Amino acid sequence: MTTSKGKKKITPQEALMRLEALCAKSEQCTLDLRQKLYRWEISSRDSEKVIKKLVETRFVDDARFAVAYCRDKYRFNRWGRMKIVYGLRAKQISSHDIQEALKIIDDKEYEDILVSVVKTKASTIKDVDTYEGRTRLFRAVASRGYESALIAKIIKNQSLWT
Repeated sequence: MTTSKGKKKITPQEALMRLEALCAKSEQCTLDLRQKLYRWEISSRDSEKVIKKLVETRFVDDARFAVAYCRDKYRFNRWGRMKIVYGLRAKQISSHDIQEALKIIDDKEYEDILVSVVKTKASTIKDVDTYEGRTRLFRAVASRGYESALIAKIIKNQSLWT
């Protein structure tokens, strides 16, 4: 039996084994796994059984995924809280799990990372002392998902980042 793309169709049992292997390598969320099952053309009834089995055996846990996502995006991608929240919402993670995941962010470290982001971006802007330069800097940092009030405080206190 083949799929519409000419590939060999996999069974729900094979899909479960593949997803278990994937989840053992990295954190996954249920939305991503459902999409993968859909691409593999597994029926929705069988997909739900596979997802249920993965949740029962703790291969997939959206709360655990939210914490890992938050930690990685905050430390490695240097995203702000707002961008992290939008990313988790796009993955259909519950509001409760998002709020719990955000608790891992240390406020002091968060502000230090923001200062570093401001420094890096300010070095690429010619006239950062002008209104236009500061506005360009503000917009660039805001696009990383940091809160407006915190960005304004850092930019206003230029001694922190010069």
